[in-house]
Amino acid sequence: MISVGVIGCGHWGPNHIRVFSQLPNAQCMMAADLDEGRLKAVKALYPSVVTTTSYKDILASKEIEAVCIAAPTKLHFQFAKEALEARKHVLCEKPLAMLPEECLELGEIAKKAGRFLMVGHVFLFNAGIRWVKEYIDSGEMGKIYYTHSERTNLGPFRYDVNALWDLAPHDIAIFDYILSGSAQSASARGLKCLGNNLEDLAFATLDYPSGNLANIHVSWIDPRKVRQITIVGEKKMLVWDDLDPLGAVRVYDKHVERTTKFYETYGEFQLLSREGAITIPKISSQEPLKAQGQYFIDCIEKGLPPQLADADKAASVVKTLCAIQKSMDHQGALAVI
Repeated sequence: MISVGVIGCGHWGPNHIRVFSQLPNAQCMMAADLDEGRLKAVKALYPSVVTTTSYKDILASKEIEAVCIAAPTKLHFQFAKEALEARKHVLCEKPLAMLPEECLELGEIAKKAGRFLMVGHVFLFNAGIRWVKEYIDSGEMGKIYYTHSERTNLGPFRYDVNALWDLAPHDIAIFDYILSGSAQSASARGLKCLGNNLEDLAFATLDYPSGNLANIHVSWIDPRKVRQITIVGEKKMLVWDDLDPLGAVRVYDKHVERTTKFYETYGEFQLLSREGAITIPKISSQEPLKAQGQYFIDCIEKGLPPQLADADKAASVVKTLCAIQKSMDHQGALAVI
């Protein structure tokens, strides 16, 4: 049984407390937050969890083996570093830090401490995304031409990071995962529509080594809540929609064929569209956050590094985020990653 302490009980922290309270080989022992009202709410739901306004109480506890960090983004590096130096295993919400060098530094600290460090790229534990990865790797789609993600809603608004750093880590992590690599360059634009100093929306285009483009649209000021990715391949196309009640993945047997037929009239197309059936594969509905928590705990118990979401993977995502932000700051200029 692995004892866990959760730092941060705001928007997402209570979900981690719930997960670690439900897993068969874990228990949430302590939770920390500066807001005593949040701590009272946690205590009402989980009476056995000790609450504190000082995260250092979690780090000082000899009974707690692992720490989950769900604090504001700019505190991730500091808290993760202190937790690792206190010889705790660490699961930290995304992004792991604000600079790729900081992610790699945390990875080195974890190695020296003999502890595991994992970043919460929760969509890598989404059953639909896992299915998409396997389907692409099977070769059924042929060469991937481009991918497009849309992650929008009206709020929730944040005041520590902009919409890019809040939402895009999910899609970058997904693209790196399903395309088996990291982006090489980025071009992006963003807007500060609500009058503050943070971009409320962003459009970014990434170039991957495989030759395809990945487009990302994130926004806090959209009328629809959308969590969707479109992937266009040489042989087939698919859409992953996390909010579709009928099934998260739809595979379209659509593609374009080159014709060898001779045309006498100039301007007639030599490309033909082929359309077939739409398939909705049966995919399990396990909660991604619970699957992520179970993976983290299992890694600790088995002594296996969390390679799916380790410091190197975290650094790759943050490096891409920094390039996108640089491009946004320079009105869309290409930024090499």
